[in-house]
Amino acid sequence: MEFKDRKNELKEIKSILDSKNFEFLIIYGRRRIGKTELILESTKNKKRIYYLATTEKNAERFYNVCLEYSKDVGKLKQDIEIIIDYLKDKTEVIIIDEFQNLIKENGNILNIFQSLIDTKLKHTKLKLILLGSSVSIITSKVLSYKSPLYGRRTASFKLKPINFFDLKEFFPNKSLQELIEIYGFSDGIPYYIIKINEKENFWKWFENEIKQERSFLRDEIDFIMRYEFDNPSTYKIILEAIANGKSKLNEIRQYTKLERTDISPYIKNLLDVDLIKREVPLTENLKSRNGRYFISDNFLSFWFRFIYPNSSSIESGLFKIERIKEKYAEYIGKIFEKVVLQYIIKNKIIEADKIGRWWFKDKEIDLIALNEKNKEATFIECKWKEGINPISLLHDLKEKAIHFEWHNNKRKEKYFLFAKSFSKEIEDKDVTLIEIKDMQ
Repeated sequence: MEFKDRKNELKEIKSILDSKNFEFLIIYGRRRIGKTELILESTKNKKRIYYLATTEKNAERFYNVCLEYSKDVGKLKQDIEIIIDYLKDKTEVIIIDEFQNLIKENGNILNIFQSLIDTKLKHTKLKLILLGSSVSIITSKVLSYKSPLYGRRTASFKLKPINFFDLKEFFPNKSLQELIEIYGFSDGIPYYIIKINEKENFWKWFENEIKQERSFLRDEIDFIMRYEFDNPSTYKIILEAIANGKSKLNEIRQYTKLERTDISPYIKNLLDVDLIKREVPLTENLKSRNGRYFISDNFLSFWFRFIYPNSSSIESGLFKIERIKEKYAEYIGKIFEKVVLQYIIKNKIIEADKIGRWWFKDKEIDLIALNEKNKEATFIECKWKEGINPISLLHDLKEKAIHFEWHNNKRKEKYFLFAKSFSKEIEDKDVTLIEIKDMQ
């Protein structure tokens, strides 16, 4: 399959690969994000050794992979340190994928790699690349200042989902509306994107997929959760609560029927592995008591909103896709906000120092962009509906904006309204209306 997107990451990695010095690169991110495909694409014209670590017998398995690369490895012990030392001048790149499995099998492996880099590799031209899917292990064991490897990496990338507007490369013939519907399902996660048949209508593909007994949709989340947690059942209940709009700690507790003291460690662990994120209102500090919790990517949200609660009927073959479709417009409302944010940043249509959500008690504004130099606040509302009355929407937005505390009585205010379509125009230089067709 043709490799699509990740142009910036490819450019950065290739510049590292072209270096005349030893380079130690760490790439990490949640499973399915495309780490392996990215690094294999980046190194396809290099002399490389690629090893996928497992939970046991890694020294033996690594030995066998390297033996295929060079028969001379056969005279060596089955020892990772000895083999890498021997191959350091005989290959250009050594890639170890799922590095956290090496850590799980051998608690001393980090010290081994520290010694290897310090005494054997740092004066070579070798490029050593470690990939990891366990965000918690890579951040705490490899990247933290307490790690034996701290200070030795020359670069690290936390791979994130691709931008919404890059979906067009995967689905060149689909409308922006259908791309947004797809984005609500797949986010910008390549594994899920390429599962979708680009020649089919999204809903037709989804209906066929969910009927398959071996569909990845049925056990995908269990696969991811077991990778991070020994007992995922409580985590799944918490994620279901957040997916259904329970963003405050007490709301999550009430939904799950768990005590507050029981929830906090689970919340922390979910934050550590990037399955959820904590946000605060735009102008408040990170420790604000007004923080709320959101699921980190759309696929997780989709799965816990629509697949998990219907798992029994899906298994029995009784599930009707209409159950999702009738609620999907409401769900896409929040997804549309993410698309609008990316649209604003990509096209630079608002000059701002910071942009984000804001809420105060029962008041909430989708996005606010702040320009500190000009003392300008731009209030942004997003509606995933046709025929929106912009006058009514603007009135409600202005009512909420009154409660926003920032350079009161001194700031200049502008307003951006986004919708599928509007029922009329507004003649006001401080108000901008943008419809789906304008974003195409």
